[in-house]
Amino acid sequence: MEYPLPFEKYNNALKNNTLLGLTCRQCRKITCPPQMACRECASFDLEITELGGTGTIQTYTIIYVAAENRENEVPYVIVLVELEEGPWIMGELCAINPDEVGADIIGKSVKMGNRVFPGDKYSNGEAARPAFYLGD
Repeated sequence: MEYPLPFEKYNNALKNNTLLGLTCRQCRKITCPPQMACRECASFDLEITELGGTGTIQTYTIIYVAAENRENEVPYVIVLVELEEGPWIMGELCAINPDEVGADIIGKSVKMGNRVFPGDKYSNGEAARPAFYLGD
């Protein structure tokens, strides 16, 4: 069985501000970020789907202890976003002062972009990650 969306393809798409997920051919649920099997029915019968990257903030956390290579960036905000297509995905909330973030951001609309991070001793080089920006 060949996996339809390897990390390299997902990562390259993110670098171009394109969010890819997988639609299950059995139950039609979308899995994102991509996994080997459908999150709903565990089917391996998946096809690549391009997602719009817009959604609503469901919850957030403020990071004060940085991951390796991000020591100079704390604090920063991580949000869990429910995409318009249904799946939930995590990413950094950018262009906002973390000291001004409160529960009022829950329910706000966001649009996805990306940030590319250098690799660390646990990874295979640089990788893109979803980054979100508050909508209008």
